Parts: sequence; C-alpha cells; structure tokens
Amino acid sequence: MDGITAEELKSRLDRHAAPLLLDVRQDWETKLCRLPNSVHIPIEEIEVRTDELNPEDEIVVYCHQGVRSAAVAEYLRSLGFKSVRNLAGGLDHWARVVDPSMRRY
Repeated sequence: MDGITAEELKSRLDRHAAPLLLDVRQDWETKLCRLPNSVHIPIEEIEVRTDELNPEDEIVVYCHQGVRSAAVAEYLRSLGFKSVRNLAGGLDHWARVVDPSMRRY
C-alpha cells in the first residue's frame, strides 16, 4: 500500500474515515492551497520532527505532484511507521480531478 489516489482519499474524507494528512511542501506553497486539517511539516524538517507523528497512525503524505511526498512516505516506512501512503499525483492531481476550485500552481 504505497499510494492512494485522489479519488480514494476523497471517498475516505467523505466517509469521515480520514487518515492523518501530512503536507510536506514549503511554507509558501501551503499559503496557495492545502487540504483541510492537514499537519504541515516541510520535507527539510521531517527528520527532526518525526516525533510529532504517531507511528501507529494511518498517514497520507502529500506535496505538489507526489514526488517529495513519496520520498517522505518511504522514509517514514523505513522508521517503522505502520501505514503510510503517498497521495498519487499530489495536490495538482487533486485539484484537477477532485476540487477544480483549488488554486493550482
């Protein structure tokens, strides 16, 4: 279970079965758009801030296009986090297929 599609995540959010959403983008990116109720830990801080996350939680990591978040998801799994998935295509894909009103950049 390495990835989750935007459609799958939207379905989970609609059912109120939301995993922890981890936004690993830069601060300036989060000011443009973001998913509600997400935790923001920029990718360059993840190594020193993993103690803010529970290894037992289900976590979906996201970034702009899914590349940085894939690396973070793999890193967290290597630390023993049980259920970490990457949002395939990132927020850019989310904005195209789930929420066309979301600002794209």
